[in-house]
Amino acid sequence: MSINITPLADRVVVEAAAAEETSTGGIILPDTAQEKPQQGKVVAVGPGKVSDAGTLIEMTVKKGDKVLYGKYSGSDVTFDGNEYMIMRESDILAIL
Repeated sequence: MSINITPLADRVVVEAAAAEETSTGGIILPDTAQEKPQQGKVVAVGPGKVSDAGTLIEMTVKKGDKVLYGKYSGSDVTFDGNEYMIMRESDILAIL
């Protein structure tokens, strides 16, 4: 899927994974009890951050990476009916 969002500097657009609808024990969770997902797929990446010396620091993550990020990271946005998160690369904890 291709989206028409180009993040600036060291920002990344992530499509969050679906929230778990059942608990570990098999209990179906209502929408209000579902936890916000903390992993997703990178769908767009900015060019990188410019250092104080004026050199471009390239991004570590790339489009298509599955990533793990902090629980309250980024800003939620809706684009073409789909929900995404825009966050700084430093908010990403790991590539899965």
